[in-house]
Amino acid sequence: MYFHDSQARPTKQLLPGILARTFWGEKMLMALVDLAPHAIIPPHSHPYEQIGMALEGTCAFTIADETRQVQPGDVWVIPSGVTHSVVMGETPGLVIEFFSPARDDYKY
Repeated sequence: MYFHDSQARPTKQLLPGILARTFWGEKMLMALVDLAPHAIIPPHSHPYEQIGMALEGTCAFTIADETRQVQPGDVWVIPSGVTHSVVMGETPGLVIEFFSPARDDYKY
């Protein structure tokens, strides 16, 4: 299947207050991630390269030892194995993220 309706795609709960709609091919995966106000992604790392962009909302995003207030239009690049975390602000957020290789744990 080449085309998908992102709004009709089922969601997968990644953490409390964090829902993802994912789409994947052989070598990469894209996630549209809805984040509730004050949602927290605790510090973690993984073997995947990750590139993302904020579409809605604001958050405090920490990558390695650098923290930034991320807002719509901001982009991040996280190499494999680098620790990162997120604390959402007062409003809901929406981000788009790409992972390579494709994350089997995000497929459904």
